[in-house]
Amino acid sequence: MSELLRLSGVHTHIGRYHILHGVDFDVIEGRTTMLLGRNGAGKTTTLRTIMGLWPPSAGEITLAGQRIDDRATPDIARAGVGYVPESMAVFSDLTVKENLILAARDGPLDDSRLDWIFGFFPALKRFWLSRAGSLSGGQKQMLSIARAVVEPRKLLLIDEPTKGLAPAIIVALIECFAELKRRGATILLVEQNFHVAREIGDAVLVMDNGRIVHRGVMADLAADVPLQERLLGLSLEAHQ
Repeated sequence: MSELLRLSGVHTHIGRYHILHGVDFDVIEGRTTMLLGRNGAGKTTTLRTIMGLWPPSAGEITLAGQRIDDRATPDIARAGVGYVPESMAVFSDLTVKENLILAARDGPLDDSRLDWIFGFFPALKRFWLSRAGSLSGGQKQMLSIARAVVEPRKLLLIDEPTKGLAPAIIVALIECFAELKRRGATILLVEQNFHVAREIGDAVLVMDNGRIVHRGVMADLAADVPLQERLLGLSLEAHQ
């Protein structure tokens, strides 16, 4: 397996605050890599830095061997990176259909791809012509994820997709991510829900104070409660 994404010595400043301190890691093509850590460890900043929303102050970021740390966010998206922010970003004044049309950069919506998305998120079909702003929080999260996967992407960056969602919706998300994995998607996913991390994670990175303090196999971390407590301050079960 080859690396798709690489961060080398990445530092990020937000105003006078130094958030990321020399972050180094690889994301392997076709794998789901979990990015875990305590609140405020730098996980969201890492995703936003990769996406160009907060440009790094030092270091390099490469996608498929090409540097992207000096590119604008739209150019990074056009290079094949999909981003699902924690804020469930959708265009509230547009319909579900219009949100997905805007996300389909390569042309008209693909009917077979839409049917696949509706299989996981039937509410999106039911509210196809409704304004996105009228959807529930869970439905907005479904739409945010659907926007990211409406076309195949080289890399998906997903920030805490299950936060505050009902268990039934979380199950649908797990099934969606599992199917994306079977289709060969490469995912870097920030998640606090241990059940989700354990179910879909291949590799794991743990952040603390803006640095990567652990990297390994997700299944190994899931089986090692003392290591979880040392890295995260409590067992992963407590993060559900």
